Amino acid sequence: MKLKKPVISVAPMVDKTDRYFRNFVRMINKDVLLYTEMVTAQAIIHGDLERILGFDEAEHPIALQIAATTPEDAYKAVKTAENYAYDEINLNVGCPSDRVSGNMMGACLMAYPELVLDILKAIKEATGKAVTIKHRIGIDGKGILSDNAEKTLFDKYEDMLNFINIIEKAGADRYTVHARIAVLAGLDPKQNREVPPLRYDEVYRLKAEKPYMQIEINGGIKTKKDITEHLKYVDGVMIGREFYDNPMLLAEVNSFYNNGEENISRYEVLEKMIPYLEKMEMNNERTHLFLRHTLGLFHNVKGSKYWKNNISSQNLKNNKGSLIIRKILKNSKECEI
Repeated sequence: MKLKKPVISVAPMVDKTDRYFRNFVRMINKDVLLYTEMVTAQAIIHGDLERILGFDEAEHPIALQIAATTPEDAYKAVKTAENYAYDEINLNVGCPSDRVSGNMMGACLMAYPELVLDILKAIKEATGKAVTIKHRIGIDGKGILSDNAEKTLFDKYEDMLNFINIIEKAGADRYTVHARIAVLAGLDPKQNREVPPLRYDEVYRLKAEKPYMQIEINGGIKTKKDITEHLKYVDGVMIGREFYDNPMLLAEVNSFYNNGEENISRYEVLEKMIPYLEKMEMNNERTHLFLRHTLGLFHNVKGSKYWKNNISSQNLKNNKGSLIIRKILKNSKECEI
């Protein structure tokens, strides 16, 4: 399936990339690819589907990211998700969490490429949508991997290449590569985003050696300049925490798309929030569920403290979120909007 280039995407983040944050992103940028939080295949098979899989039309393009242990579970989950109009299905083979790895999902699956191949084949069989995969450049699985694993350390470029050589038989449409290894024992997920050194050159090398593949790079990318540099070597760039902590970076990357509103202001973003918050209020939803994701809107500019104080959960107990935004717009001298 032909995928849009260049792909700039907002990484799947647990407790962050829910439907409220994704709608916030769409108020700033209409084009970046969004992801759900990682959802396990078992949760889809047995869970509340609307709560787990539901999303708004405005969120397109959007990918569903799943984690699976077996091809059978992956197939069932994706078949179930076919009732929802996701644009892509993504397999997580990069999460370093011990809870995930302990259940034979996420990054630990890099030690079992034949199993990943079978899972990808099952997903491809279950859907006609684009099927993609997110993985690391390698793993340190000491203390986690079972005795059935051929080895526990996959930290060399040749190990990643062997993994790719096996799983590419499934015909995945894009490979998103986090340019750090995952340490499965001894580091928590946050440390796994910061401690192992970045090795961008290995992702570039993968693209150079397999130019027919769609390769997206992830890890430590913070600026529009960084994105421009990476796109010289790969097909796409994925950013997670920086978009979350500094969401106006999403306005800067509008320029990578033909219809981008490169200079969208915070004032315009606040105006877009009001009808969304009013709809939440009509549905008796707590507006804090949305506003908690917007704390970084005034990142490194005048008004950050004022903004955070006004949208604090304590303040929202006695005030409607939409009214608070209207008040901030009236008092715009307090913020750089």
